[in-house]
Amino acid sequence: MSTSKPEDQRYLARAVALSREHMEGGEGGPFGAVIVRDGTILAEGWNQVTSAKDPTAHAEVTAIRRACQAVGDFSLEGATLYTSCEPCPMCLASAYWARVSRIVYANTRQDAAEIGFDDSLIYDEISKPISERLIPMDHLPSLEAKAVFDAWADKDDKIAY
Repeated sequence: MSTSKPEDQRYLARAVALSREHMEGGEGGPFGAVIVRDGTILAEGWNQVTSAKDPTAHAEVTAIRRACQAVGDFSLEGATLYTSCEPCPMCLASAYWARVSRIVYANTRQDAAEIGFDDSLIYDEISKPISERLIPMDHLPSLEAKAVFDAWADKDDKIAY
């Protein structure tokens, strides 16, 4: 069921324009994102993985970071993330953590895979048991680590997120 809104094309076109502009400028891959709430653009982002030497500097993550700074909060509840491509697992998780209310995207993850940005490995890895993942993971319990968690649970002035 589509919940498309009249302004969706305009904001999505801006995300696509950012993807082209910054890709052609040599800043990173062909990805752009815009975050909008209540008819106002909170932030824009584009892929900066290669220019910033930061594998987490995807368009969506960059836009989320900027939007949160702009509004002074870690929550983007009520906002829509417009992105030139279906978010990768990291960007999708970031949108959930930021409490983005809606995502509108242009290209699909299959489109991205066709040009060398294949996220299927990560999607597949997430559902595997830890012991079967490509990156070895060792669980090494720590009494001090548990004590920190216990202290958080008991902390009266914590800001839950």
